[in-house]
Amino acid sequence: MSREQEFASKLRTWRHRRGWSQLELAGRAEISQRHLSFLELGRSAPSRDMVLRLATTLDIPLRQHNALLIAAGFAPLWRETNLDAPELAEVREAIGYIFAQQEPFPAVAVDRHWNLLKANGGAVRLVEFLVGPLAPGTAVNLADALVGPNVLRPYLLNWAEVVRYFLRSVEADAAADGRPETAALLERLLSYDDVRELLKPAGTGNAAIAVLPMHFRKDEVALKLLTTIATLGSPQDITAQELRIESFFPMDRDTAAVMRNWAAGSR
Repeated sequence: MSREQEFASKLRTWRHRRGWSQLELAGRAEISQRHLSFLELGRSAPSRDMVLRLATTLDIPLRQHNALLIAAGFAPLWRETNLDAPELAEVREAIGYIFAQQEPFPAVAVDRHWNLLKANGGAVRLVEFLVGPLAPGTAVNLADALVGPNVLRPYLLNWAEVVRYFLRSVEADAAADGRPETAALLERLLSYDDVRELLKPAGTGNAAIAVLPMHFRKDEVALKLLTTIATLGSPQDITAQELRIESFFPMDRDTAAVMRNWAAGSR
């Protein structure tokens, strides 16, 4: 495939993902529809500025900005820095503030594919209570831990409801970023027992509650938690853009008391 054709194919794919006509994209990008048509047919080669203009207009993730630039024959613009690198010291400090503020309740930082990057003490205590301590350096994928059969599922009383909502979020990620890795994650999760059935149309849920809880039970201890997910504003690095910080909050006094007692015991 020629360079022009490779760029043209990626550009058409992203426009179709957004559900826009050529006329709509051209209007939003403030270029002529004729020029956009030539770009999508591979009859014209884009300038670097044009690639960036179209990528920004289409609201493409930074990783895919780079893919478009490379397809058009230009060097990538956005870097992907390891979270432990000196360049992301401010990001790590911000995560530390969030983690400290969240104690004694759990908080975790994950990447786009739910690989665990960092966790606070509350998250460590919750995991140790449910499944036991993990060996240092153990790689953890929270999507697999949630959806798979042998980690959290035995203790999550409303596993089907929680996983159904989670799968929808992974589906949305796969549609939004267009990466083979995200599509592969979704297929891996759907391959677990009883999971694919969860995507079939179901009821409307429980209208009596505002937020679906995660309802854990082990032995005589019951925990009800709701979660929030935060992302960094105005990221200029791929790692920073794909970072997610998930915080867990107690939904009743008993859950809060258990987690405060765990924290007091660990001190």
